[in-house]
Amino acid sequence: MVATPSNPTCTMVTMDEVRALAALAREKGGILLADEIYHGLVYDDAPPGTAAAAGDDVFVINSFSKYFQMTGWRLGWLVAPPRYVREIEKLAQNLFISPSTVAQHAALACFAPATIGIVEARRRELDERRRFLVPALESLGFGVPVVPQGAFYVYADSSKLHRDSFAFARKVLTEAHVAFTPGKDFGHHEPEKHIRIAYTQTVARLEEAVARIGRHVGKG
Repeated sequence: MVATPSNPTCTMVTMDEVRALAALAREKGGILLADEIYHGLVYDDAPPGTAAAAGDDVFVINSFSKYFQMTGWRLGWLVAPPRYVREIEKLAQNLFISPSTVAQHAALACFAPATIGIVEARRRELDERRRFLVPALESLGFGVPVVPQGAFYVYADSSKLHRDSFAFARKVLTEAHVAFTPGKDFGHHEPEKHIRIAYTQTVARLEEAVARIGRHVGKG
């Protein structure tokens, strides 16, 4: 299973890498499952192709929640190899039957040119926030091991500022009133050294957040 763009690092897997992973899965008797929920929310380079192009035995999961900004509508789609479709239908019939009518109509509206214009403007705005936030965090002493290529998070190394990211997040929340997420929510690789901060607020709000964090760590 691979996510591209990923959460929390927001890095991406190239199509060559996807094809190599699909080939490796076949060789080992497995199946590649690609999570493309942040597909479309990418910056700098041209939008990537979908992992579905790596073969008709690849599963691809996507959603209307991120690029189309329908968070909370619980609507998405699954591209599956034909031989699994009937079994998936059985699961769907027992788990949820079908999406609501209003959600389906909202999803159809996503593909209207006017809607695409709105979400593309939103993507450009997120890119502007990303370009502000990465160097701003670095100026405070955070490390940014990888510049986010997609989605809307920065996964930063906070070890120079505090030895425990969970305690650090709590202190910044209670004392500076800025919320970010400690690394312990995202796996087992040095979680105490990392935090994830989302740039889902305006640049002006991010500037205020950076200023508050700066004062908290003595760099404001």
